[in-house]
Amino acid sequence: MKNEIYAQTQATIQEICEKAKLKRGDILIVGGSTSEIIGDKIGSNSSPEIAQTVIDAILGVLKSKGVFLAVQCCEHLNRAIVIEREALPFAEAVNVVPQPKAGGSLATCAYKSFTQPIVVEHVRADAGIDIGFTLIGMHLKEVAVPLRLENNLIGKAFVVGARTRPKFIGGVRAVYDEKLL
Repeated sequence: MKNEIYAQTQATIQEICEKAKLKRGDILIVGGSTSEIIGDKIGSNSSPEIAQTVIDAILGVLKSKGVFLAVQCCEHLNRAIVIEREALPFAEAVNVVPQPKAGGSLATCAYKSFTQPIVVEHVRADAGIDIGFTLIGMHLKEVAVPLRLENNLIGKAFVVGARTRPKFIGGVRAVYDEKLL
């Protein structure tokens, strides 16, 4: 099961990086339920082992691209974010260390896997994936654009993706840069 989850996660992250056109220095927000991944109801069967498999697969893709990973904690920590200090060098951190039942297994494993982890209350990510209906939208930049992913399952959890784009301004006379759409 772990090998399949690793491969599915890797394929999903590769796809979102391509479709969202992520570049070095961008932030990808990930929210995920290991309970959903193994086929149980969200919040009912947290699995640090599955979480580590997912985090390892994600970091394996993102590190080579220079994209930062931000991992959303569960509602018990108000959906705070675990991220590398380097990604947000001037951010005001909060004092909490995620645990499987207070933050979630993905956030816990991310905290342990990062070089200099911090937890912040908010981030404005360039793209994101939601593994198992965890609701990451509050941490995306305006304007979020849904992405239809071919790799839309990790384990038994559905995956939804989004990218962001700059706002359109200027009305009917405006001309837009097609590369930014």
